[in-house]
Amino acid sequence: MRTYKKKIFNIMEEVVEDNLNSIIESGKIDFCTCDKCLNDIAAIALNSLRPKYVSTSEGAVIARIEKLKDQLNVDIYEKLVLAIETVKKNPHH
Repeated sequence: MRTYKKKIFNIMEEVVEDNLNSIIESGKIDFCTCDKCLNDIAAIALNSLRPKYVSTSEGAVIARIEKLKDQLNVDIYEKLVLAIETVKKNPHH
């Protein structure tokens, strides 16, 4: 009998992480950057974005190309700012 072994991932996790790091590096928004707050921010943003699962490296490359679309980056930035504001109001650290 063959068993299933997970070899898929949600490329949006990487895209959100990249965008969150850009926000941190810009220093334009003041918020806590401890691991707990950053994980909460990422989780909140990811829960409000449509997942994009890939199972191959080719799929990951295609998904990364898609992340360059302007509207997607605007949507992700908006969700991250909302998540930052949510965590700032009620941090769990």
